[in-house]
Amino acid sequence: MTGRAGACLASLRYDTDTSGTGVAMRTRFAPSPTGLLHLGHAFSAFTAWDMAQAAKGAFLLRIEDIDTARCRDEFEAAIYDDLHWLGLSWPTPPMRQSDRQPAYDAALTALSDMGVTYPCGCSRGDIRAALSAPQEGGGHQPGPDGPIYPGTCRARDIRSLGPGDAVRLDMRKAVALLHKLPVAQETGPDLPDLHQPSADDLITQIGDIVLARRDIGTSYHLSVVVDDADQGITHVVRGQDLYSATPIHAVLQRLLGLPTPVFHHHRLIRDETGKRLAKRDDARAIRAYRAQGLSPADIRALAGAE
Repeated sequence: MTGRAGACLASLRYDTDTSGTGVAMRTRFAPSPTGLLHLGHAFSAFTAWDMAQAAKGAFLLRIEDIDTARCRDEFEAAIYDDLHWLGLSWPTPPMRQSDRQPAYDAALTALSDMGVTYPCGCSRGDIRAALSAPQEGGGHQPGPDGPIYPGTCRARDIRSLGPGDAVRLDMRKAVALLHKLPVAQETGPDLPDLHQPSADDLITQIGDIVLARRDIGTSYHLSVVVDDADQGITHVVRGQDLYSATPIHAVLQRLLGLPTPVFHHHRLIRDETGKRLAKRDDARAIRAYRAQGLSPADIRALAGAE
C-alpha cells in the first residue's frame, strides 16, 4: 500500500494479531433495520455473544443502515428492545453506518489512488444483455453478488466518474497489486478452515464487485471491511450465506492495510421446507414469540443456541 493511501486510513488500524492471543476477542452483531429480527438473527446474536463471553471479550452492536430508503426508525428501536430482552448488552452508542460516509469515502479514495477502481454506468439490464451476448458465452455465471460483471466499463478512468455511476473494483489489477494473496482463517462448522482463493478464482468467480453504489456512495463489502477494522473486530460471526463474500473482504483488507479477522460462519436457521428465514417471516419474528409468552430461554432453544 502506498504511503498516501496509508495516511488516508491510519485511523482505521488497530494493533492485534487476529488469532485472539494479542487482544481480547471482539465480536459483533450487525443487523439492518429493514424489518423485525427473527429466529435466525437471534441465533447469530447469541453465537457472537456466547463466543465473546466465553473468551472474556466484548460483544459489539452495529446498525447497518446504509440503505436509507429501506431502513426504518421503528425497526431500529425494535432491534435494541429485542436484543435487550434476550439478555444481550453492548457498549453504547452502537456504531451506525449512516454516520460513517467520510470513512467509506477515505477508503474509496485510497483504492482509487492505487488505480484499482473504475466507474460503471451499467444497469442490471445492461449486464444481463452483455452476459447473453455470444462472445460472453451466453451464460449468467453466478458470483457472491449475482451474475459476474462482464467488464463493459473496465476501460473507463475513475476520473470520469459521474453522478449516475457506481464504482467497481478491478479485480485483475487488485490481484496484480497484492503480489501475495490473502488468507483468512475460518472457525465455522462444516466449512474449510481457510479462505485461500487463487488469483483465477478471484478474477473469474468473483470478478469486479461494486464498491460504491450510485444511490448510496458505498457498498456492503466496503463498509463492513472499514467498520470491522474501526471497531477492532477480531472474530466476524455471520451466517454461511455470506461465506462466499469472505475472499472479497480479505482482498479489500489487504489492499487497505487493515487486519483480517478470524471468520466464523454459522449454520442458517431454516423453515420446515428448508428455506432460509427472511425478515418477511413475521411469524418467526422475536416480537411474535414474545407476544405468545415465550421467554429468552425458549428463544435460545427454538434457535438451537443452547
